[in-house]
Amino acid sequence: MHEVQVLRDNYKDSVRLLEATRSMLAVAGIEYAWALMGTPANLETLAGEGFENLDETSANDLVLAVRSGDPESRVAALELANDILFAAVRSSGGDDAAPQATDLAGAMAQQEGSNVAIISVPGQYASLEAQKALSAGLDVLLFSDNVPLSDEIALKERARDLGRLVMGPGAGTAMIAGTGLGFANRVKPGRVGIVAAAGTGAQEAMALLDRWGVGVSHVIGVGGRDLSTEVGGLMARAGIGALEADPGTDAILLVSKPPSPEVAESLLGQAPSKPMVAALIGLREDLDGVHDDIKVCNTLEQGVVLSLERMGVEIPDRIGDTPEAVAELITAIPQSRTRLVGLFSGGTLCYEAMTIATEHIGPIHSNTPLEKSWTVPAPDGAHVCLDLGEEEHTQGLPHPMIDPEARIEWMRKQIADPSVAVVLLDVVLGDGSHEDPASLLAPIAAEIIASGATVVAYVLGTELDPQGFEYQRKTLRDAGCIVSETAARAALAAAAIVNRDPALVHSDF
Repeated sequence: MHEVQVLRDNYKDSVRLLEATRSMLAVAGIEYAWALMGTPANLETLAGEGFENLDETSANDLVLAVRSGDPESRVAALELANDILFAAVRSSGGDDAAPQATDLAGAMAQQEGSNVAIISVPGQYASLEAQKALSAGLDVLLFSDNVPLSDEIALKERARDLGRLVMGPGAGTAMIAGTGLGFANRVKPGRVGIVAAAGTGAQEAMALLDRWGVGVSHVIGVGGRDLSTEVGGLMARAGIGALEADPGTDAILLVSKPPSPEVAESLLGQAPSKPMVAALIGLREDLDGVHDDIKVCNTLEQGVVLSLERMGVEIPDRIGDTPEAVAELITAIPQSRTRLVGLFSGGTLCYEAMTIATEHIGPIHSNTPLEKSWTVPAPDGAHVCLDLGEEEHTQGLPHPMIDPEARIEWMRKQIADPSVAVVLLDVVLGDGSHEDPASLLAPIAAEIIASGATVVAYVLGTELDPQGFEYQRKTLRDAGCIVSETAARAALAAAAIVNRDPALVHSDF
């Protein structure tokens, strides 16, 4: 049965809505749940799920929707969502407590000394709020997406002129002075600062730096379009400048999907004041204008390795026992199983996996393809990698980092497909992610393995993360998965299984 609660004129940002959605879905007996603002697009999605009587709902209204055959489950889920969404108000102390701030000025009056504004409102309103924050002397983390390109350029040009940062739009990850913003991993303080135009790319870099003993000073996420021709690297340049001026940063790592070559050459053409590495994921061409003191590579693993080398730090083992595990498993895979299927929660990790595996197994079709002709739906027998965090897979559903259920449905589809040789997964830990993703993914992975295919998983995280890095890895290993040391090695392991060639795991990038 469907049940809806509409709370008129109650705005909550997307981070809080995702948290409430996850809490409702965790209630036993709940089949579907969503906490949302009543925008026309969201209401259309709800109608498609069978929810009715929402004609009077507006974009300013908070909507809680649940579906369950158990009335007690529905009541429990709605009460839990209300507790989460309004906890700050209820804990503020009664009649004498300060009222909840309804705008930026009110928030700053209640919290003097603030220097960063996190903005998470619908894209059409985000630019105005970011401009207000810049006028108030704040740096901005713009979590919102769907911000027009022209607005992004105007914001970043103004931030440059003011000596401020606009991190975003669509900046899902940042860490300033040890405080994680958005999706972030808990890492030890250290000597490397990261500027990233890729969310899970930033998380992979910071997690590897932590696990390999160096730590992180700051992570400045600049949004995926920053190094495009139109934006021109405005905030990447500002971020690099900020890290060069930071006494706690000894080296700088720039992370991006393939940038505009002209923008990259302009950005990297000057001699850096500190050791610098640029990991430009999937870069397929040489850059002519890069300064000799800047090392350029095309994978996240290699970016971290080069950063360690530049600081004279010993390089750890990145391969582990993966080749032996691959060699043992491929002997039992029927020759008729030839396909790679990647099911990712992290868009950057999906893209990197495709750039690596394609070199060994040929074209991979995707909803974020490397080539325009490699789109989905894919032809029969084709390799596929899906970014399940893309909008077409999250409409009306929480992001797969928050709730693994949507990805589990995709995993179940592979059990009955006799052409699948390997399913490739990322498992992203950290603040904002599901509290125990491996416990939900492992049983389905075991079913895939029992069907005759293999599963390669990579856990992105640190031991400081609340989910427990080694616990997550052990859970997946106990289910029969191959668990790699880095995201790049997971892609190589998957390609090695397709080609029945364990030596591929040792390949250079």
